[in-house]
Amino acid sequence: MRINPAIVFTLILLSLMFGAGVVSASWGYALGRTALVGVRQPDSRPFSDTPVQRGEAHHHNLVILKEDDILNDVKARIEGNLQ
Repeated sequence: MRINPAIVFTLILLSLMFGAGVVSASWGYALGRTALVGVRQPDSRPFSDTPVQRGEAHHHNLVILKEDDILNDVKARIEGNLQ
């Protein structure tokens, strides 16, 4: 029985690509692991447990602008008529 050279060549290339993928994955994992040495997840939460109290402070300072004023300001800036 004769072995087809095209099949042998295909299997060799397939095994080389698989090996290159394994080497690349292990190298990337090692590189990422060494890059993250010393980086820790934060111990505390950045926000308090009461979102209602946090949200109320932002609503008192809220200023709603009129769309016409914004469009006129943008048009003036485009035309070069800065106020």
